[in-house]
Amino acid sequence: MPDMQVFAGTPAETALPSDEEGFSDGVPAIFFRRVRVVLGGGIEIGHPCDSFGNFLPPDQPPAPLPDDINWAPFPDRPSFEYAEVAFEQAHLSKGVIDQLLRITAAKHIVDGRPEYSPIFDNHDEIESTIDAIGYGQASWHTFSVRYSGPVDAHSASWKRTVYHIHARDTLRVAEVLAASPDFRGKFDVAPFEEYPSANCRRISNLMSGQWAYKMADTISDDPQTHGSMLTPIILGADKTTVSVATGDQEYHPTYMSLGNIHNDMRRGHREAVVPVAFLAIPKTEREWQDDIEFRVFKKQLYHASLAKILEPLRPGMTEPHVMRCPDGHYRRAIFQLGPFIADYPEQVYLSGVVYGWCPRQVICLALPEGGFLEDAPRFHAHTDALQEAYSPDEIWDAFGVNPDVKPFTTQFPRADIHELLTPDLLHQLIKGTFKDQLVAWVIEYIHATAESEREANRVIDDIDRRIAAVPAFPGLRRFPQGRNFKQWTGDDSKALMKVFVPAIVGYVPDRMVQCVTALLDFCYLARRSAHDTFSLQAMEENLARFQDTREVFEAAGIRPEGFALPRQHSLVHYVRSIKLFGSPNGLCSSITESRHISAVKKPWRDSSRHNALGQIIRKNTRISKLAAARVEFSRRNMFYGDIVTHALLSVGDDAPENTEAAQDARFRELADAMASDDAPAEAQVSLSTRPAYVSKIRDLARALERPDLLQHLRRFLHRELHPEDDVDNIDPRDLPYVWPGGRVAVYYSGTSTFYAPSEHAGPLGMHREIIRCNPSWYGAYPRYDTVLVSTDPNGVGMDGMTVARIISFFTFSDDAMRYDCALVEWFVLEDDAPDGTTGMWIVHPELDVEGERVTDVISVKSIVRACHLIGVYGTTRLPSDFGFEESLDAFNRYYINWYADYHAHETIL
Repeated sequence: MPDMQVFAGTPAETALPSDEEGFSDGVPAIFFRRVRVVLGGGIEIGHPCDSFGNFLPPDQPPAPLPDDINWAPFPDRPSFEYAEVAFEQAHLSKGVIDQLLRITAAKHIVDGRPEYSPIFDNHDEIESTIDAIGYGQASWHTFSVRYSGPVDAHSASWKRTVYHIHARDTLRVAEVLAASPDFRGKFDVAPFEEYPSANCRRISNLMSGQWAYKMADTISDDPQTHGSMLTPIILGADKTTVSVATGDQEYHPTYMSLGNIHNDMRRGHREAVVPVAFLAIPKTEREWQDDIEFRVFKKQLYHASLAKILEPLRPGMTEPHVMRCPDGHYRRAIFQLGPFIADYPEQVYLSGVVYGWCPRQVICLALPEGGFLEDAPRFHAHTDALQEAYSPDEIWDAFGVNPDVKPFTTQFPRADIHELLTPDLLHQLIKGTFKDQLVAWVIEYIHATAESEREANRVIDDIDRRIAAVPAFPGLRRFPQGRNFKQWTGDDSKALMKVFVPAIVGYVPDRMVQCVTALLDFCYLARRSAHDTFSLQAMEENLARFQDTREVFEAAGIRPEGFALPRQHSLVHYVRSIKLFGSPNGLCSSITESRHISAVKKPWRDSSRHNALGQIIRKNTRISKLAAARVEFSRRNMFYGDIVTHALLSVGDDAPENTEAAQDARFRELADAMASDDAPAEAQVSLSTRPAYVSKIRDLARALERPDLLQHLRRFLHRELHPEDDVDNIDPRDLPYVWPGGRVAVYYSGTSTFYAPSEHAGPLGMHREIIRCNPSWYGAYPRYDTVLVSTDPNGVGMDGMTVARIISFFTFSDDAMRYDCALVEWFVLEDDAPDGTTGMWIVHPELDVEGERVTDVISVKSIVRACHLIGVYGTTRLPSDFGFEESLDAFNRYYINWYADYHAHETIL
């Protein structure tokens, strides 16, 4: 009897078939999750077992783990945290650590306690203690590779060199990752589908995509795999330079993660992405650098090294391997090579295609008119058939295949590198298509159409002043000199995306602006943490809009050769890749590039620089052990409060209330509510813990130069007490009385907390931002941020919100009731639709009959979050000395910048 495929859910739901794409019609209009289950003796995918692989009865809990207070090999918490700070966080030299410890010992002596020793005797004791940690151990080993052809004394040096590759035991790494309790609740043991509404499928993490489903189906063909957990192996590789100034300081790390771990864990760098190897980087004399034989050898060495590194996992790809999971249960795992994170040059190496060709699963032919045409599917068997049917030169020219390269995935079951290459948001979209291409083309257009080079430079200078003039906003990187700096990072390119569009309006054709906004909309959609049927459809629409509007650059003579550009072409594969592997923000090269900092660059800076690689590897091993120890100590609930509070309690003294733990508990409770599909919570704004000062109402009115503050308070109080009334129709004499001498507590900031999983968020996708209303920010200038205010809870986007500028946060009490308030200036929408060129809403300050900005007092409960306004610059050039702090007072009209962050792009519709 063949295996049966069923789905967890109600009987009515399990009868619904998925179509080929996995986005079925006829799904019930309720939220539910369908979990992939293969029946084989009644055992579902990822069923718990004991440590010997014997399946457990349903609902049997895992064996209890140790929960005693045990800091071993450290004597106590202060010793552990001292080791963390001294070894990992402070980046101190060994000599400095020894000196600090000697200073501590000297202090004990002068205090009359010579018998007291410092926490450690010296740095050697710190390192030996870290080495004794029993958690997170995954040892390194070294293997060597050399050219196997004929070699003599006159051969090129690269043929005579022995190349050393340093690698971890990848099987042990997989076991350590899977067993980490840090991923409890963030680890999927089976593929699944989610349907939040009718005809709408949601995809987020890897196990929610079609690829995981397909792999589960394929693996289940073997009866001995029934009940096993699909365990995708995510890999990433990228060269990095640690010091350009000192010359040959280049490394090629390879990283590994498990596809069961949720994307936010990889983005959050919670030891979910582990360095598993340092590949060799062959070099030779200039005479041989362009030698075909040398270039072929480099790629063959690359693939042979990856195959050797992954060899420990091979047995577990066909026979189940038992390992512990974050929930404490053991499961039988079947490993499967999964997505590979790489930029385009690395993808060329990985896939064995010719540079300039698309390495994906579909052969995309480059056309003479400057585009790409999708042709036959690209997969290993197809490449083998091409090599049998055509000459090497023919498959190189006609199909873009390098016949000398055999991808490492050909040596592993069910793996094809052409399928496993993932979208690269950082290099393809942000740095590639946007910064290196569109921004460069816009500047080139300005030079090409200006009356003179001087005039072109004037325009570019004004664009830079516009970029520099944008108001401050939480998390927004400022450009004091515009784009006029040389060393661009990925974060710089991301920041430029947020402010570029308003700066070029008026200097380039509207269609050129629309081209940029189409790409930005595509990028902001692609960056989301979760996608559904409708967001993927919007991505396809924006891609079509981008491909249509980019023709303006060809018509203007900026791109006469067309758009046969690999990074732009890669965009056509994004939607399909998302359906296969989930959101690309969990499989992006920005994750590996960030990992370069902690795994390569910082350890290199801490090294002696002599034979640094060995020191880097030892540093990584010890950092992994410290991280694993912290996770284990946290699992045992051994951390309470800060270290001083913990010490007081450990010796039996009284300690202050653990406000940090209380805040974190509240934060997580709010996160759970906001992430709930049944009853999503609203964003919350809270004021600072302590006021900046306390004043009387009349004194605050004078300080703010708002003589109508008292009347605003009376109107506010009436709205709070009688929400059903229209306060504008109430006789002012009938408004509640507010005593001018009443006390108010004034605050210079508030904190907005909201659910924003697409951002660099905190626990469970929560995001915090600080809203400022400070009359003297850093003692230099006033800062009054703008916010979105809810006007209709049932409205969608700007239909239910308006914009206000916070002049002051304050609290006052009436009849024993405390009110948290904000004095605001109102901005009103200019039209009932966004601007047709930029796609952004435009607002202007609401003015009274005397031309002054209208103010009001509102409850902070009505504030949704901060928003970013950028002036509509028009055709007037900004003065060279214009300050960004003047922006919110200087313009008549403003764009609501929905590119300020990803949450704004989702919210401001």
